[in-house]
This record gives sequence, C-alpha cells and structure tokens, in this order.
Amino acid sequence: MNRTTSATDALVRAQTRELHLPGVSARFAELADQAARDGQPHRDYLASLLDLELDQRAQRRAERRLHDARFPNRKRLEDFNFEQAPAISASLLHQLAKGEYIARAENVILIGDSGTGKTHLATALGIAACYQGRRVRYATAAGLVTELQEAQDGQQLARTVRRYAGIELLVLDELGYVQASESGAELLFQILAERNESASIVVTTNLPFGEWTRVFTDARLCKAVVDRLTFGAHIIETGTESWRLRRSLDRARTGRTS
Repeated sequence: MNRTTSATDALVRAQTRELHLPGVSARFAELADQAARDGQPHRDYLASLLDLELDQRAQRRAERRLHDARFPNRKRLEDFNFEQAPAISASLLHQLAKGEYIARAENVILIGDSGTGKTHLATALGIAACYQGRRVRYATAAGLVTELQEAQDGQQLARTVRRYAGIELLVLDELGYVQASESGAELLFQILAERNESASIVVTTNLPFGEWTRVFTDARLCKAVVDRLTFGAHIIETGTESWRLRRSLDRARTGRTS
C-alpha cells in the first residue's frame, strides 16, 4: 500500500501514542529526514530512535525522582565553586557523587558554619543519587520532626517511619539550627535508628559533635545518635568562613566602584 508522507507520519504518530513512545513520536520524522540525507541504513535509524526513547524515559524517571525528593533548590556539584572553599576536597565530593557510599549504607556528615556550602553539597549528592535511579528524600531536621509529630498525632507514625526506612538516601539538612523538644528528638531518633547500617543519610550541621546535646538534650540519646551517624561515616568539615557572605560583600564593593 502506497501512502503519502503526511499520511504515513499521521499513522506513525497514532501508533506511537498507542505504544506510549512520546520520544519516537516527537522526533521520528526529523531523524528520518536526516537519515535519508546521510544515507543511514534503516537499522541504524531504528537504533537511533530507540536510543532517543530510552534516554527520554530515563530523563523522565529522574525528573520524577527529583520531584519526589522535594529539594528546595536543585544545586549540582558542578555548580559548586571549590576554589572559594579550599577546605573542602573536590576529589572526595566527586567520588561520593558516584554513589558507592549508598550501596555500602554509609553516611556523610557535613559540618561547618552557615554559608560554607553544606546544603549545596548535600543537595548535589542527593541529585546525583536521583540520576542513579535511587529514591531520595530531602528534609530539614525541624521539618522532619514536625512531620513525625503530625504523623504521631494522626496515628500514622509507624507508617511514616517505614516510608523513610525505604528511602535509599535521606538528606537531613540543618541539624542543630533549631533545638528539638525531648519528644521531637526521640521521634527523630526513630528515623535514624531505623536506617542504621541499612540506608545512608547525608547530614548537614553547624554544630560540632560535642554540642549535639543542644538538639538531643538527653545525654544517652545524644550519644546513641552520634554513634549511629558517625560509624563508618564520611565526615567533611566545610570551614568557618562564609563564602556566601564574602561573595555578597564582593558584589557590594563592585557596585560601589562601578
């Protein structure tokens, strides 16, 4: 049966919709024209189409994982200026971004003052994990405590703890910025204990370990938390000088002199 090009294109679009192949539907005609100009064999053209569909499916899956992770900002490792943060090992962060620590259920703890890049780096590790096909969730320590308290009030605490236990990487930001109540600290400990040596956590904190009693006021609970999080962990000190503040001051000086 002979068809016009437009009729064939319409048929292929209908077929790809039925087969749920949006990547093929969007690009088949363009790539067919390119293949004809280049004298590309039919098999190569078909392989290119299918590669395109697979790439787009992988991108859509990654986008869903990024959405589910709930990052407040999508900051990547390549966007971090290591020259402005000489205390931080770029090679170590790039090695961690490969995700092998997650397979080994190891933790990463970023310790430093505000503005030293902790959240950026923690988010970057989480985004890298999403692109590796892992389930990731971002939460501030205060936000997670609130979520757990609400779950407890709604008699959904066990289900919430199980859900967090099933996440491959938990990015727990700003531990130490807000003091938790005794009950809130105990709820947070449940999440940490459930994941202990079975799933990874990336933690950012502005407090040295000796001051974590500001968050976990019960000394025994605090010791248990520190022991669990630090065992076999990658501990990265981001320093005390805020490069974010320095950059703001540099911009202000540039504005005054321009």
